[in-house]
Amino acid sequence: MALLAGVGAMASESVKNDVKQNDMETLELIQEWDKTFPQSDKVEHSKVTFHNRYGITLAADLYKPKNAECPLAAIAVSGPYGAVKEQVSGRYAQTMAERGFLTIAFDPSFYGESSGEPRYLTSPEISTDDFSAAVDYLLTRDDVDPDRIGIIGICGWGGFALNAAANDPRIKATVTSTMYDMSRVNANGYFDAMSVDDRYELRRQLNNLRTEDYRKGTYERDGGVVDPVPADAPLFVKQYHDYYKTERGYHRRSPNSNEGLNRTNSLAFINMPILSYIGEIRSAVLIIHGAEAHSRYFSEDAYKRLNGENKKLLIIPGANHVDLYDNLNVIPFDEIEEFFRRELVTNDAE
Repeated sequence: MALLAGVGAMASESVKNDVKQNDMETLELIQEWDKTFPQSDKVEHSKVTFHNRYGITLAADLYKPKNAECPLAAIAVSGPYGAVKEQVSGRYAQTMAERGFLTIAFDPSFYGESSGEPRYLTSPEISTDDFSAAVDYLLTRDDVDPDRIGIIGICGWGGFALNAAANDPRIKATVTSTMYDMSRVNANGYFDAMSVDDRYELRRQLNNLRTEDYRKGTYERDGGVVDPVPADAPLFVKQYHDYYKTERGYHRRSPNSNEGLNRTNSLAFINMPILSYIGEIRSAVLIIHGAEAHSRYFSEDAYKRLNGENKKLLIIPGANHVDLYDNLNVIPFDEIEEFFRRELVTNDAE
């Protein structure tokens, strides 16, 4: 037994050493301001890195209100799906820092300035864990109150945020904005229009592509937001183009703005629903969506599955999906601030 205990101790030490090596992965981060929004003079900005439990190092922009009295309530932000922290999540994070919170906007695993191979991948499990990894990081900071940490997920990362909140009680409050359920849209298509046969055909095509990817040693990407936009394209496709493919929101590291994500991403989401346990979220949730958004049904249906008096659905009149990306006349930052002040500042949610 002593021998076995010694072997276990050596194995444990080996794991610790491996983790430390992963911690020390060095990323070459861009230091100049290269966001799609102007820099605020009310906050301090810096670049930070942290790792998830898969050994992937994530890059983030940290925003801290100037002359703040610490420790602070903190918020981790990510999204939209296929975007980078220099776009929407950074705008949300900087704005919430102006309102008194320490915030980080992080690039998800596999794209942006974060590490992870293959590039341009998303994963039901790893993409969800990125939020908990951000919480890990915030909990280690002396200027953060460990009992007052929340998250904001935008578009596809709204679904991952809810999934993380269901699994991680350290998250005391969650906001989703213009949310997508990536499992549902990949398995059922938009507006749940796909049949079982349609889904089988999609699986067949994607697995054939997987064979070709393996043979070539590369991964085909989905092309990002279509450009140019066909005249008969749905309105929401044109709205995506107006953001990602124009000066309004284009960024050189954004998959949506360029060649897109790994095309076989869909396989994992078809097979693994991410919102299975959101009815068990005990912490506070604020779900925000535009009344005119094509994706509104994702938020409305998710909200119906939540339990407790500390859940709220906020529908913004006249707003479409991408209005909640960058339209400061539409994004309800006053309501978001009030929500987090109530749930993170005056109350310690259980």
